[in-house]
Amino acid sequence: MFEGLDDIDWASMEHAYGSAEEIPALLWALRSPDTEERRTALDRFYGAVHHQGDVYPCTAASLPFLFELAADGATPDRAAVVALLVSIGRESLERGFEDDGTEIEYYPPSGYAQAVAFLRERGGEFAGLARDSDPDVRLAAIGGLGLFLDDADRAATVLRERLAAEQGIAARLQVVQAAAALALRLPAASHPVMDWLAGLAADPAQGPVTRLAALVQRARCAPDEIGGDVVPAAVVLLRETAGALPVRPIAPAPIRPAASTDTVAPQIVAAFEDLDRHTRVFAPTAVLLRTFHEVLGARLPERTAVLAEQLSSPDPGSRLDAVRMSGELMRTWRGDHTRLLLLVADQLTTADEEVAAEAAAVLEACHPIAAPAREALAAHIDAQCAAHGSDVWAAPRGHLRRSHQESVRALARLGDTRALPSLLAALDSDVDAWRAIQVAGHLPQAADQLVPRLCKHLRGIDLSQQWTEMSANAILTALAVLGDPAAVPAVVDTLGAAVRHEQHGVTRSALKTLETFGPAAAVARDTIRSLTTATDAHVQPAAVAALWAVGRDPAEVMPLLLGLLDDSITFRIGDAADLLGEIGPPASVALPRLRGLLTHEYEWVRVHCAAALWEIGGEAEAPAVLDALLQAMAQNPATANHVVACLDRMGPLAAPALSLLREQLALPRRGGRFQSIDHDEELQRVSRTLIARLDPQTPAGPSPSTTRSGCP
Repeated sequence: MFEGLDDIDWASMEHAYGSAEEIPALLWALRSPDTEERRTALDRFYGAVHHQGDVYPCTAASLPFLFELAADGATPDRAAVVALLVSIGRESLERGFEDDGTEIEYYPPSGYAQAVAFLRERGGEFAGLARDSDPDVRLAAIGGLGLFLDDADRAATVLRERLAAEQGIAARLQVVQAAAALALRLPAASHPVMDWLAGLAADPAQGPVTRLAALVQRARCAPDEIGGDVVPAAVVLLRETAGALPVRPIAPAPIRPAASTDTVAPQIVAAFEDLDRHTRVFAPTAVLLRTFHEVLGARLPERTAVLAEQLSSPDPGSRLDAVRMSGELMRTWRGDHTRLLLLVADQLTTADEEVAAEAAAVLEACHPIAAPAREALAAHIDAQCAAHGSDVWAAPRGHLRRSHQESVRALARLGDTRALPSLLAALDSDVDAWRAIQVAGHLPQAADQLVPRLCKHLRGIDLSQQWTEMSANAILTALAVLGDPAAVPAVVDTLGAAVRHEQHGVTRSALKTLETFGPAAAVARDTIRSLTTATDAHVQPAAVAALWAVGRDPAEVMPLLLGLLDDSITFRIGDAADLLGEIGPPASVALPRLRGLLTHEYEWVRVHCAAALWEIGGEAEAPAVLDALLQAMAQNPATANHVVACLDRMGPLAAPALSLLREQLALPRRGGRFQSIDHDEELQRVSRTLIARLDPQTPAGPSPSTTRSGCP
């Protein structure tokens, strides 16, 4: 067993966490009779050697030995080993090669090409594994037929055989998926496989799940050939599938050891809980339907029709999967999502609290366009309080608590004060108060009630503990947005504590908060001035900006800003340029340096400096500013929000940007910074307003994302 294993210099290779010298021990542990030892080894293999799908040279070097384990009937958990082999190969294909098959070069070198080459040399062995007596091994191996077996006829024959023999839904779905992968990979298999899939989809002798899978995978093979009959047929099959599959309660999440909130920020704990939730799949058709949505792409009405059927399923797991897919659609694609928002909001009234919680979470994540769900959210919150009492924010049942909290957060992000009672209860009880703090800034009309409570929480944070940084920053951000100068003493005290404990992140946040208060924070001017010479890369520019805000003295800040313009750290240059633009014409001494920075290699520097040039120099600088902005936006679409905001300020002089603005609005996918809903909705709004102003004869038209959603 494992001949040649010790001849490999494992110590010379690395995985995600350092030396790969542990791999031989992991391989041997996968043969252990001890269940826990095998589980630990497999977890370590996925966590380090195949970390988040990566394939390192050491991962590829382990493949021959993993094959030995898979082929040896004495190996416990053979199915898990086969699944690992297929995962390594699938990730190698997806990450290591362009769509045309060209290998992508990585530095340091990856193991993608090596893994694929080896697995295709051994591709025939997947045919044997797919016929194994162990159904779990067969299930794990089927995917390898489509990905690695280069004999198209043999692969297709085995897949047809397996579909006829396998009765389990999971195996049949895998067979049809593998057939599509085979057709997409090998031209010789394309037409025969697609014809077979089309026949399966139309065959009434097949079950609805198999027919639906064949319909979807046939569409995946040729998305350009999707006709008007495909989605209606899929909806009918979805309905039949819902009637054919048993309705089961959602399986509880695996229990994990609770992290201590005395040493880990609650936001981090929640992030891992969210990660666990989003890696779970609840219905056997979830992966298939996700594939269908990917194939349909920008066909939003068709996708909404499919999701409407998914959301009407009697199976709670199917609806939960559909709620998540709905969120992904709205976060990724532009359009009028009113119907889908209302369909998701309907899930708030379900008896299954986990589905309701997920629906509320999706509405919260999509809050810039979630206005159509406002009344449903408010009604849900009222119903929960009536049924469970006013302290439902702290309900002991996890799904009920999450459902309420996410609904309150979603309503608060819409600026609706009906969320306020629960937020105040959270801040007063300190139960999951951090969740309330994150959305408090969206209710400025309630600043008189929120600010005292936020300040109390801020004063209660122990900045001698590094893990408290996230909580302090969240409160400071909320106070900055609320803008009530009554918070100045608490923020000044926090600034002092952050400096003493060298909490640079909190120091920067406190400075930014004081900046929003302007002259009302003048009491902190000496402390702020002392931080303008700080060595931390983020603290110094934040201190300079705060110093300008509280003192409004150009003579005091100009030397500091000119020094930052000469910095080698790009974000410091950008911060300095932004502040120079805020100062405006009195900062004209900076014009020569800003002009020189329009040739900087980093497009973000050029964008910030171009905007500053416009604010300081005005019309005389317009040609150079416009050229720099348009080039940067064409090079990096993520700059679009900054670019369009400056173009908006330039007014008629931005006319040469009209074609680029129209091209931007014509894109079906969300754009702007981070391609997030909030940045994209703002980008669309400003772009449409600017187009209408620059070319009144050709109206840009209302944004389909906001026409019926009530967004500003």
